[in-house]
Amino acid sequence: MTLQEFALLLMSVLASVAGQFFLKAGALKLGKVNIGNTISHILSIITIRELLIGLTCYALGAVAYILLLTRVNLSIAGPSVSLVYVFSVLLGYFLFRETIPLTRLVGLSFIVGGVILVVWQK
Repeated sequence: MTLQEFALLLMSVLASVAGQFFLKAGALKLGKVNIGNTISHILSIITIRELLIGLTCYALGAVAYILLLTRVNLSIAGPSVSLVYVFSVLLGYFLFRETIPLTRLVGLSFIVGGVILVVWQK
């Protein structure tokens, strides 16, 4: 993977992680959804700034991913973007004070190890 390809991968991953952060922050403002408030909550999505920013970040991440796919095989790009899961768990831990059980840490280490094996070139 060249430096330009790595930069596109990093942009895609970071934009997606930022999207998840803003969607979570917006969802916390939105509150819990139930049968009685579903429609109003769906309509409220367009008025909550964090949700709009989150959706925009996801769009930017998708554009970076599409550009990455023009240069890298899907068999490399697809597994590589799974790093979003790793960064999302860390984001939840540090910013939203979510716990990380040991089993989740083990799973995340498998993801990181798998990505290293996928992108490793001799």
